[in-house]
Amino acid sequence: MSELAIEFCGEWFHPEPGEPFDVGREGDLAIDDNLYLHRRFLRFAREDGIWWLSNIGSAVAATVCDQRGGVQSWLPPGNRLPVVFPTTSVVFTAGPTTYELTATLTDAPYAEVNAEEPATGDTTIGAVQFTISQKQLIVALSEPMLRREGTGLSEIPSSADAARRLGWATTRFNRKLDNVCDKLDRIGVKGLRGGPGGAATNRRARLVEHAVTSRLVTQEDLPLLDLKDPA
Repeated sequence: MSELAIEFCGEWFHPEPGEPFDVGREGDLAIDDNLYLHRRFLRFAREDGIWWLSNIGSAVAATVCDQRGGVQSWLPPGNRLPVVFPTTSVVFTAGPTTYELTATLTDAPYAEVNAEEPATGDTTIGAVQFTISQKQLIVALSEPMLRREGTGLSEIPSSADAARRLGWATTRFNRKLDNVCDKLDRIGVKGLRGGPGGAATNRRARLVEHAVTSRLVTQEDLPLLDLKDPA
């Protein structure tokens, strides 16, 4: 029988196969007293020999991926995903704070994907092309998460703070944020758009979750923050 273990901030939890294991403000894994976080948000449960991860909240979504970032799914409220990889990363944002927990599974039915490394050129990341300044924007928003060093939580900067970090006007930052989200939305990245023609209110959080878990940006990209007036 596959055994599931969950790690958050260096602490390990071992759900029982016959009992649901809830994550939230007041769950079996009580993450934080963050009022933006549901009392019970995520649920791990074993059914018919398979471990499932369900979003039992009503407002917060999660990004779920294998350890290498080669397979990624967006888990909105009311949906569930099977836990099938040896190591699965679960990232979610409640208010200004982003959390990451890791689930490990023995005898996992699938191996982790050996994803190709992102291109290291100035303008291309995988199948999406970005200008250097657009990549700077992604790194500026992702900086706290890239620097968190295993703490399991970080805060996403506001647009104004990220613009100030780059030495940009906020209007320039928001215009480039629109462009970045549009590019990723066109290739199927979920959660970056609201209704038809509208921007998602939590798109900065979703952009950071996608960028970091898919290795679109890494710690090696942090020097871009000090690059002035890119082409």
